[in-house]
Amino acid sequence: MQPVPENRKISPSLVFFVISSVQIGVGALGFQRIIAKTAGYDAWISVIIAGLATNMIMWIMYKIVELGKEDLGENHRYVFGKWIGGIFNTFFIFYFISFIIIVLRTYIEIVQVWMFADLNVFMFALFFLVLCIYVVKGGFRTVVGIAFFGVVLPSYLIILFGFTIPYADFHHFLPIFDHSLKDLIIASKQMSLTYMGYESFLIYYPFIKDKQKSKKWAHAALLGTTALYLYTTLISFGYYSEGQLQKDVWATLTTWKIVYLPVVERFEYVGIANWCLIILPNACLALWCATRLLKQTYRLPQRIGVYLVGAIAVCIIPIFDTRQEIDLLNSLLGNFGFIVNFIYLPLLLILIWMVKKVKKKI
Repeated sequence: MQPVPENRKISPSLVFFVISSVQIGVGALGFQRIIAKTAGYDAWISVIIAGLATNMIMWIMYKIVELGKEDLGENHRYVFGKWIGGIFNTFFIFYFISFIIIVLRTYIEIVQVWMFADLNVFMFALFFLVLCIYVVKGGFRTVVGIAFFGVVLPSYLIILFGFTIPYADFHHFLPIFDHSLKDLIIASKQMSLTYMGYESFLIYYPFIKDKQKSKKWAHAALLGTTALYLYTTLISFGYYSEGQLQKDVWATLTTWKIVYLPVVERFEYVGIANWCLIILPNACLALWCATRLLKQTYRLPQRIGVYLVGAIAVCIIPIFDTRQEIDLLNSLLGNFGFIVNFIYLPLLLILIWMVKKVKKKI
């Protein structure tokens, strides 16, 4: 690949918004039920463990691009060669396409359950992905701009969780450490879908100016996301009983039902509508990453690749129709995300180190 022109790169501080925007998505609306089933009220500890683990993986990702090539696609070719490296790149293309499908299909399900039961899945997905294609065709800087607004504009929603505090009973957390370490680790693993997405960093790394300065912003983004999820967890666990948590699919949305404002009677409708702005950078960045890898691997221009990937996503999204199918899809991607982040990337770093040592000797 040719070097990225300077006028197409982003400042290091914007890495904070790119990582934050992709980590905050549909998973934030209902992760409490999943982790509470395993670790009960001790699951807040699992949120911290998982958040710290993401910082460790971010350190590994920086080592990958510093020790090897500047992006994931080139590193695959460096380690595995042209053909096998292309197979690994193809896997990640489908990985990012799956990310688009799950984010959008889960959001559509929420809109169907809470607002419009007769919403046409295909038409909504079509119009949403047309918007994503329009954004991605503007270039990576346009995607980053959407990520910036996707973090800043809906940030007021964080304050509204405070409406639950007068009704919360924080004695729910006692006794602390009432579950085994095994349960806490399993619950941390179950946070994979909620935290995933930051691995896209390996695709857009060449587009960052002053790469060394971006490290503090990348880790700050991960710590900020961890703090946000911890805050949401503490609020939800204080407000709901453990039995309620395990039955409520979207605990965050249900929390908004108690918000009362003189001008808004059903605030959860406002929250769902605003969440569309939050998932937009999720889909746009995944679409950009998939088409970037398509360009690297198959020499398919991104301006054509966006239509191909968008068409694949639009055709697949309506196939998943029931809650069980969508939940299974989320679980599968969460497990793949865990394998990619916590098993494959450390292994890739070791392989890069070994290949570099061998080539030096030769």
